Amino acid sequence: MRLAIPFTSMVHRSILVILHALCGAATLWIVANASAQVHYHDDGQPWKQRANAGPDAIVPGWFYNLGITGMRAELVADAPKSLLIRYVFVETPASGIVLVGDQIIGAGKELFKDPHRNGYGEENFGATGPIEEFATALEAAQSSRSATPGKLPLTLLRDGKTMSVVLDVGTTYGAFAPKYPTDCPKSKRIIADLMEYLVKNQGADGSFGDPVHDTFAPLALLASGDPRYLPAVEKCVRQLCASTRACDEGAKLSLPNWRYMCAAIVLSEFYLATRAEWVLPELQEIHDFIAAGQYLDMDQINPKARESHPSSFPKGPLDSHGGWGHNPGFEGYGPITMMTAQGALAYSLMARCGIKIDRAHHDAAYKFLRKGSGANGYVWYGDSVGGGPEGWADMGRTGASAAANFLSPYPDVTYRDRARLHSKVIGLHPQSFPDTHGSPAMGMGYTALGASVDPANFRKLMDANRWWFALAQCSDGTFYYQPNRDNAGYGDDSRMTASSVTAFILLIPERTLVLTGKGVGKAAPLTHP
Repeated sequence: MRLAIPFTSMVHRSILVILHALCGAATLWIVANASAQVHYHDDGQPWKQRANAGPDAIVPGWFYNLGITGMRAELVADAPKSLLIRYVFVETPASGIVLVGDQIIGAGKELFKDPHRNGYGEENFGATGPIEEFATALEAAQSSRSATPGKLPLTLLRDGKTMSVVLDVGTTYGAFAPKYPTDCPKSKRIIADLMEYLVKNQGADGSFGDPVHDTFAPLALLASGDPRYLPAVEKCVRQLCASTRACDEGAKLSLPNWRYMCAAIVLSEFYLATRAEWVLPELQEIHDFIAAGQYLDMDQINPKARESHPSSFPKGPLDSHGGWGHNPGFEGYGPITMMTAQGALAYSLMARCGIKIDRAHHDAAYKFLRKGSGANGYVWYGDSVGGGPEGWADMGRTGASAAANFLSPYPDVTYRDRARLHSKVIGLHPQSFPDTHGSPAMGMGYTALGASVDPANFRKLMDANRWWFALAQCSDGTFYYQPNRDNAGYGDDSRMTASSVTAFILLIPERTLVLTGKGVGKAAPLTHP
């Protein structure tokens, strides 16, 4: 893979790392399924990865954030019921109380009961063990209903001796409400903090940093419904307009489809919210680029693909037909479901803006997604079922497919049926939420969006991952990009990555965007399993 873009985007870095491995062994991922929510290795990954700038540059590696305590922890193989403290931020609740090298072996006056997991396989998903148990204790301590409000007792091992300490974590944020983020003061406060953070850290050119940020940051600001943030959204929209065009020959080496799908989705929502007429010709240009790049004919194949990816080369005109990959047409191993779901979603939103969409092309994208879906609704990597009809792993592709089908502009019931099936499998397997392929943060956003097709599945997702929202929050109010399955994308912009996606997810139930159900109506129950 090649990267020739002027920004250091998390999605591009992640994709490059993960797909480089997949290009050499395209079927390995299908056989192995996926790793745990963090997969650590004997060579020190991911713990030895560092950020070069930003608030995490002073931390000596990529470790778990332990919520607002200010601590960062590593999971170690020979002590699976403990958290090894590798860094403590100054002027945080743990500062001067917990030391680097301490092992936390209990929280909330209870020793950790379950060992953490590591390695590949669906059985490893989730935060079972010290991570989840610490999150539960932290949440309880932050509640004003706690027996000792604001106080978090910890049991430590220091220099071979057991000792107890108490952190003053306060009750400023409190604990998440049972139906969070709905009817939840803590969620509201977090959202308010994140809105201000996003605006403050918007670039001078209007961008928030990369296609992941430029998707979820403006959508979150728009979803807030607060007119104070509309200028920041418009600034981002105008930047997206300036960086896209109907014919973009210079973008061929920069994985442009990620940027163009982002632009299509954000511009569509902005237009539907504001009805600003100047957006429509810009949106038409983006449509024309996306439509021209959809793989529909074998004449679009880059001849080099036969040499570079012989096993992925189309075997006939319907192989990979209707999809999008990183680049227009067919290049490398060709179209993928994550990009195709965004393409189908972009078409659906643009149609609502009055942009004429060729239905044959739109349905070709939907057919690509159906071919890549198991009987249970889980969406695999390409347009084939790679791991059996009932297999599952990371849900980003499935969530994006759910949204694309739910927002289909066509009246056929099959689209809504597909959306509900995709949503259902997310609700059945919510534990892989922070762990999606390529760009985990983007996958989280789309997983939550797809789950919300059925509010019951969104509830299951949020309940199963309450620990993530409790621990990803930093003492300064931002959110942190935790280690994950692919262990890719951690760097200078990781706070923006996690903060923008978190803000978007917490605002989904407000249904203030067409993406999240505004004017669309709620889904009916599944009519079949």
